[in-house]
Amino acid sequence: MKKALTLAAGALLAAAALTGCSQGQSGSDASPSAEATTDEVTLYIVRHGKTMLNTTDRVQGWSDAVLTPEGQAVVEAAGRGLSDVEFQGAYSSDSGRAIQTASIILDENKASKDVTLENDWRLREFNFGTWEGDLNHNMWQAIADDQGITLDEFLANIQPEGFANSVAKLDAANPEAAKNWPAEDYATITARLTEGLDDIVAKEAKKGNGNVLVVSHGLSISALLDTLIPDFKVPEGGLKNASVQILKYKDGEYTLEAVNDLSYVEKGKE
Repeated sequence: MKKALTLAAGALLAAAALTGCSQGQSGSDASPSAEATTDEVTLYIVRHGKTMLNTTDRVQGWSDAVLTPEGQAVVEAAGRGLSDVEFQGAYSSDSGRAIQTASIILDENKASKDVTLENDWRLREFNFGTWEGDLNHNMWQAIADDQGITLDEFLANIQPEGFANSVAKLDAANPEAAKNWPAEDYATITARLTEGLDDIVAKEAKKGNGNVLVVSHGLSISALLDTLIPDFKVPEGGLKNASVQILKYKDGEYTLEAVNDLSYVEKGKE
């Protein structure tokens, strides 16, 4: 269920479908578990850099891989682009690729002092169960077959909620699933993500106005924004590696100010 939030005018330049994500709808009077405060927390939510499993087009949820040299270089550029942003806190999922990305950004940062990176499993990517490590194409084709549509039709209309629930359904029917962590449905995913973010905001809001670095994953960031922001649309092609999403929290409301922003990467390359 969406939380009541305020959209910044013109904030969403994004559209259409993703390689695995979607949208939602607004609520009326909900707010994060953090107490309302006049202090403003600005969250710089970054997708991790490109990994070896991304390069080989493998399903990568709770499974993990290190950044490629190219992926590391792009994150270093993003870090330089963000080097003058003073962070009062920093968080990442406990997956190695997210920790590596956040650490590089903090290493490049010149404005922040005495910031210790905290890891939170709730910021992980979707868990794809028995599909983990398989080719993305195989998973997508299985979903399309189950829905009685072509692969092209599935990819043209892919949305995070339906995608997650389809994976969970097929995984549950696999006899091998009992030996593994089960694939998560959308309600399970969004519950842990919003709980994790609420806890971050509650902690950081007590410090007063400030910026916070959060490093997570493409689908999970999309699902989080889908849950928090009315009428959110995932950018066509999905969130890019090392892209920045800027989410502000104030007085019990979230405002989305940037999506899929690669300007920090470009600035760091100059």
